[in-house]
Amino acid sequence: MAQTAADLVDQVVPRVPVRQWVLSFPIPLRIFFAAHPELLAPVLQIIHRVIASFLIKQAGLKRSAADTGAVTLIQRFGSAANLNIHLHCLVLDGIYQRTGAEAVFREARAPTSAELQGLLVKIITRIMRVLTRQGYLVEEQGMTYWADIDADCALIPLQAASCTYQIAFGPRAGRKC
Repeated sequence: MAQTAADLVDQVVPRVPVRQWVLSFPIPLRIFFAAHPELLAPVLQIIHRVIASFLIKQAGLKRSAADTGAVTLIQRFGSAANLNIHLHCLVLDGIYQRTGAEAVFREARAPTSAELQGLLVKIITRIMRVLTRQGYLVEEQGMTYWADIDADCALIPLQAASCTYQIAFGPRAGRKC
């Protein structure tokens, strides 16, 4: 028996408030993640961990006493069908507090602008740390730059052109579409 999207939503997403978090990346990271899609998994882990920790802390609980939930869609294109890797995260807008055999949902308040800024700084810092640890970024004397990897990859100029709305080949190469 085929399942519909509505069945999936009814079976996976509980009937509690959900907040959409949309995370976009600077153009160099969009190009980089297109060439290295395997890195989106650790990036998502960072994002989910930072948001979950925020929600649990907001509830005044420890991780061992609460659970959160999220579903993320990795969108690879923008409205012009250009390369634009970004994330749509549907995050339960609160936590499930474990109390014995049952879990009780506790709704969270909306984050303030200052809290959102703090979450963004944590996410950026942790993503940079992972990319540096894995050798994709080099940090020297307070400067961070891309390691010289995949320099011969033929797709990189095409991906860069797509991200920046430029024509990749022909007599109009480099011009805006």
